[in-house]
Amino acid sequence: MFSNPTAVTFCGYLLLMIALGFFAWRYTRNFNDYILGGRSLGSIVTALSVGASDMSGWLLMGLPGAVFLSGISESWIAIGLTIGTYFNWKLVAGRLRVYTEVSHNALTLPDFFTHRFKDDTKLLRIIAAVVILIFFTIYCASGIVASARLFENTFNMDYGTAIWIGAAATIIYVYIGGFLAVSWTDTIQASLMCVALVVTPIVVMNDLGGFTATVDKVAAINPDMVRMVTHQTFIGILSLVAWGLGYFGQPHILVRFMAAKSIKVIPNACRISILWMLFCLGGAVSVGFFGAAYFSAHPDQAALVTQNHERVFIVLSQLLFNPWIGGILMSAILAAVMSTLSCQLLVCSSTLTEDFYRSFIRPHASQKELLWFGRSMVLAVSLISIIMAMDPESLVLSLVSYAWAGFGAAFGPVIIMGLWWKRMNRQGALAGMITGAATVLIWHQFAWFGLYEIVPGFVLGIVAIVVASLLTKEPDEEMRKTFDEVVAAVRAR
Repeated sequence: MFSNPTAVTFCGYLLLMIALGFFAWRYTRNFNDYILGGRSLGSIVTALSVGASDMSGWLLMGLPGAVFLSGISESWIAIGLTIGTYFNWKLVAGRLRVYTEVSHNALTLPDFFTHRFKDDTKLLRIIAAVVILIFFTIYCASGIVASARLFENTFNMDYGTAIWIGAAATIIYVYIGGFLAVSWTDTIQASLMCVALVVTPIVVMNDLGGFTATVDKVAAINPDMVRMVTHQTFIGILSLVAWGLGYFGQPHILVRFMAAKSIKVIPNACRISILWMLFCLGGAVSVGFFGAAYFSAHPDQAALVTQNHERVFIVLSQLLFNPWIGGILMSAILAAVMSTLSCQLLVCSSTLTEDFYRSFIRPHASQKELLWFGRSMVLAVSLISIIMAMDPESLVLSLVSYAWAGFGAAFGPVIIMGLWWKRMNRQGALAGMITGAATVLIWHQFAWFGLYEIVPGFVLGIVAIVVASLLTKEPDEEMRKTFDEVVAAVRAR
């Protein structure tokens, strides 16, 4: 195994990530450090951590695979995500950073909702925590599937064995180092992902004779593959662009805003994050698009991609590069998987610890007790996700889309309205959260009109918030005063 350059590269990368976990251990003194890093992230780490925690294995597997099959029209997803990221930074980042600190130093989204809306019944906390655990377990399973595919194809492993090996390294460094380990490794992993997605399509184009020749080869496969709106109805385009709505409700992304050193780092972090997104999403679309041309020109090398279109980046990395370089590029897939999976495991752990264990079972638990309980929950959630990922027919993009819609519709409207509408109250938050989550769960089962479930979930969630808030009592003076303080702090930055 260790005579294989790819294996050596992989092992070296995994050891580096684990080493960072042990280094972060030194700075993880209590539970607050473990789940939020002491709110100490600067602009670069915040920006790249947001990007890396967002772009899971679907960026290097799911999205290129979709473009490989259907052509450039699938890039509407990338357009929607870029727009969504921009508005998430502009509308949510600053206000959430200030509001969570003002609201009793809230450490999790359920904790923030509870204090923002003065929910003495703790019903908001319970519902938000349940939503997180349901959809994040699905999301974590998608990351484990992606890592298993990587190890399966790279080392010719059995899928069942690949699942355990692929998940092990991530679990180890999250368990050991917590939020700081996740954020530091995210910075490295985001850089690696960006380089891999820029380099690979350039090499493919060069192999096929340049940009024009490559596009011509794609058009020769099917002219519709080079058209943005071919085979796309209005509903189809709306469904793809609507992925951008999901950003407003993703706990693993929002927690990065909460952990920023101060609101002053947000503008620069926004610029870095958007630039990173443009390179990565453009590269991912190009890998799938140019990959279609490459395998049409080399049909004898297309067997693995024909079996599973989500392997296009993996196979190109193996065919077009020196084994050492190919190993580094395929480590980018592992980076994408590890960065997102680690964030999700940590959010699940913090939810179980802060919003269930401390709130209902051990309200006076020590910081050390909470720290070790949080670590044990990382292991528990990991095990459940691994069991869910055991089906070798699972597709990364389908798992991600379901979880993405669930969070976007359940939390997105509550976050947006809660940060921007002073009149919103506890009843509105409850109505919006329940309506959004329920709509996604029901719509997903019936797939009415072919419309992505996040659209009706988000719209009906906002309607429910407005109606329920206006039909019930106004927020009290303390809530209105806190809202005004947050607005003033954001404007004064």
